[in-house]
Amino acid sequence: MIQSGEYRYLRPKPGSNYQQLFFDRIRAEVLYRETVGREPLTPEEVAREYSVPVDAVLEAIDYCVKNKELLDAERAREWDRIKAAGRDKWPYAPKDFKPDA
Repeated sequence: MIQSGEYRYLRPKPGSNYQQLFFDRIRAEVLYRETVGREPLTPEEVAREYSVPVDAVLEAIDYCVKNKELLDAERAREWDRIKAAGRDKWPYAPKDFKPDA
């Protein structure tokens, strides 16, 4: 795993349920996903949208690409918590919700 000392903007967030690094209160993965999601934005657009430096977005992209296994494990853990609490069903989720396989 990449250590936070290798990044200027990304840091661990003490007390968080996530091990991944953050920019302030924003998980690195959130910034990254905006650049590769259904309607991808450029790093410059993400920076404007979240009011963060472009270099922070670029660091988040680098971090997420290099730490895919950690992020996959965190998403799986979060999904398990959602299912265990029943939040994958109505009224917490849309009635027609079908999670990705």
